[in-house]
Amino acid sequence: MPRSFSVTHAPSAPFTSGLLAARVHNLFPLQEREATMDVMTPLGKLARLLRVAAALSIASGLIVALPAQAQAQLRLPTLPLPAGRGLDTGAILRNSERPLESLPQPSRSLQIRELLRRHPDVIETDPLGEPIVRSEVLALSPSTETLAALGAAGFTVIRERGLEGLEGLDTRVVALRPPAGVAIAEALERLRALDPGGAYDFNHLYSESGAVTAPESVGTPLPAAATAASAHSSAMRIGLIDGGIDRTALALNDSTVVAWGCSGRNVPSAHGTAVASLMVGHAGRFRGAAPAAELYAADVYCDDATGGAVDTIVDALSWLARQQVPVINLSLVGPPNRMLERIIQALIGRGHLVVAAVGNDGPAAPPLYPASYAGVIGVSAVDARQHVLPEAARGPQVAFAAPGADMVAAAGGAPGYVLVRGTSFAAPLVAGLLATMLHKPDPPDAQRAVAELARSAVDLGSAGKDPIFGYGLVGMAIRVDPSRVP
Repeated sequence: MPRSFSVTHAPSAPFTSGLLAARVHNLFPLQEREATMDVMTPLGKLARLLRVAAALSIASGLIVALPAQAQAQLRLPTLPLPAGRGLDTGAILRNSERPLESLPQPSRSLQIRELLRRHPDVIETDPLGEPIVRSEVLALSPSTETLAALGAAGFTVIRERGLEGLEGLDTRVVALRPPAGVAIAEALERLRALDPGGAYDFNHLYSESGAVTAPESVGTPLPAAATAASAHSSAMRIGLIDGGIDRTALALNDSTVVAWGCSGRNVPSAHGTAVASLMVGHAGRFRGAAPAAELYAADVYCDDATGGAVDTIVDALSWLARQQVPVINLSLVGPPNRMLERIIQALIGRGHLVVAAVGNDGPAAPPLYPASYAGVIGVSAVDARQHVLPEAARGPQVAFAAPGADMVAAAGGAPGYVLVRGTSFAAPLVAGLLATMLHKPDPPDAQRAVAELARSAVDLGSAGKDPIFGYGLVGMAIRVDPSRVP
C-alpha cells in the first residue's frame, strides 16, 4: 500500500517531571555512548569488556539499594541485573555475539558537571540543569522601543548578531545581561513579562559526543584512491555545524571544504573530523555518503569554554543560508530553545533540509533538540547487524536509521581512522544521501528528496514509519567495517 511521507516530531515544550524524577535522573544519568575510539586489539577489547562488567556489577548494587519509587522513575531496561553479586564475566565473554569496540563516554550529565567545575566563571545551568552561558539571556529581533524598555528595567546589551540570509524574517539575536543581583531564571521571567510577544531564552550550550580518545598507531592507513575523486560539482553542497575539521586526515585530503568560525583559525576536533569524513570523505575503500559534494563546515566550538552556544549556532545557520546550502547536518544535542527553533523553522520554510542526530540518552529519555523540532530529519543509529543501538533515542522525531556503530571514520594522524559509535555518526550519512538529491533550497524538491529516500529505506520495524527506525534503514552500503582497515 502507498506510504505517506512527513517528518514528525516531539513536542517543543521543555521536559518537566517531579522533583524525585529529576534528582534520580541527575544521580543516575543514561550513558551518552556516542564516541570516537581507537582501533583496539583483541586484548584491549577484553580489558574494556571486563571493566564494563565491573561497572555494571557496581551499578546493580546501587540500583537495588534505591527505594522502590526511585527505581520506578529510572525506567530501567529489562536487563536482569544481579542483586549484590558480581557479574559472571566468564559467561559474558562466552556468550557475547559481538565484539566490544568502545566504552561509553561520560553521560551528558557528567559532561555538564565537568564544564561547571572547569568553567564556573562563564557557565551555569538553567532550572532544568542544562548548561548555559553565565549571565546571558537571548532576545530575537527586539524592536528599538523594546530594547529601550529593557534598558530602563536594568538589562544591558552585551552583543548583537545580525543574521542575514533569512529573507522574510527580521533576524537579530541580542545577548542581554540581567540587572546586578538578579538570578538568570528570574531575569528570563522578567523579560517575558515585559515583552509577552517577544522571543527570549537562555543561551544554551549544545554538546558533541564528549571525550575522544586518540587512535593507537597500529596498522596502516587505507590506500589512496587510484583515481582522484576531485571533480566536485558546485551544484552539490552540504553543510555541517560541528567542531573543526582536521584536513590532514587522508580521507579528507581531496575534499573541498569551505570553513567558517573561530575568527579564521583552524581548531580541529576528532568529532567534527569524523562526521565530515562520513559526509564527503574518500580514499581507497573509504567513501562518505556524498564524496563529490562541497562541504560548508561551521566550527561552533573553537575549543572554547562556551563552545556550542545557541547564538553561535544560529549565526552558523545564517551563514549556511547565505551560501544557499540545501542540506545541513547537526550532530549536536541539547534542550529546546526558542531562538534555535525559530531559525530552524525559517530555514525549513525556505526549502532547506535540516538533519540532526536524535541523541544517545536512551529510549526512555526526554527528546533532545534540534532533532525533535517539527520538520527536522531526526536520525537514529544501528550496528553492523542492523540492530538499533540501545542508547539511541526513540520517538516520533526519528525519521531514518543509518549505521552508527561497528564502523570507522577519518582522523588525523596514524592510522588515519577511528572507530565511531552513536547517532552523531548516523546523521551525516542521511544528510549526505539527501544532498545527492537536493541541489538547492526548494520546499517541494526538499519534500521529494525525503520521499525518495524513504522509498529506498529498508523497513525494519513496524510497517510504515515507526519510533525506532522511522521510515527505515538507509546507508548500510556506506559503512566501512573496521576489518577493512589494514
